[in-house]
Amino acid sequence: MCYLAVIDLGSNSTRMVVEQLQEDGTFAELVRQKSDTRLAEGMDNNGGILTSAAIERVVVALKDFAAVYETYSPIKVLGIATAAVREAVNQTEFTDRLLAEFGVEVRVLSGDQEAYYDYLGAASALDITDAWLLDTGGASVELVGIQERMAANFISLPFGAVNLAERFALNQAGILDSDSLQAAQNYVDQQYANLPWVEDDELPIILLGGANRTLARLDRARQGLPADEDFHGYEMPTERVITTFNEMVAMPLADRADLLGAEANRADIIVSGLLPLVKLIELTGAQKVIFSASGVREGVLQEYRLDTLQED
Repeated sequence: MCYLAVIDLGSNSTRMVVEQLQEDGTFAELVRQKSDTRLAEGMDNNGGILTSAAIERVVVALKDFAAVYETYSPIKVLGIATAAVREAVNQTEFTDRLLAEFGVEVRVLSGDQEAYYDYLGAASALDITDAWLLDTGGASVELVGIQERMAANFISLPFGAVNLAERFALNQAGILDSDSLQAAQNYVDQQYANLPWVEDDELPIILLGGANRTLARLDRARQGLPADEDFHGYEMPTERVITTFNEMVAMPLADRADLLGAEANRADIIVSGLLPLVKLIELTGAQKVIFSASGVREGVLQEYRLDTLQED
């Protein structure tokens, strides 16, 4: 019996799953943990350098994770990192420190790799035929066009919940400035306009990423459903997405925090986190969104499982 831990160094959250490899080659999830480390925070104002405070938050999270995964033996630990580390000027210093302190070799995913693993993870867990897949992270957005269950097009775009909020001052305490919000909307529109394969086809949008997960839990609560239960596969009409987004735009930060309840820590980045989704809905005419709990980490697991089976 062996175990595998996957540590995902995201731009907003650091996450870990511990999986047990079964005799048939499949994995059974034993542990799932998350820490809100905001690794991308301050990068835009720090010359693209990961800040010391953000790095220390990640180190503290990994110490907590290690105390858990080291109780399983034998265990292999895979480390992956996405946009914040990918873009960081001090990427090598950061990954070298994690290797020295924890023995974890971090694989920094390219934008295309991150988008592909998102697709692989979601496709393994949802009955997908034709759809868009959108993963909104802290510092990047991964967008995949799925046709006949295959990833026909995919790309990583250089904006996300944290860096959009910082760049366009969408994390202020009061009511959001309308000019700042419009500037952010124009920026996202321009990024999408460079993708000729994104079109008005009314296909559903599969959603990944922290802001989208928060949206799922909020909508479930509003529909009288348990917000703390698994939202995987939950569907929401895009009309309600737009209505919820507009409600939050009109609220000061304190009211957004009250609305989000247990996820109040996302109140300062929820508008910027949902903005890429709202603009994609407008562009594609999508009528519904489908939430997936399976993404980049599960895609890495799928690849590892297939490689293990081939070795056997």
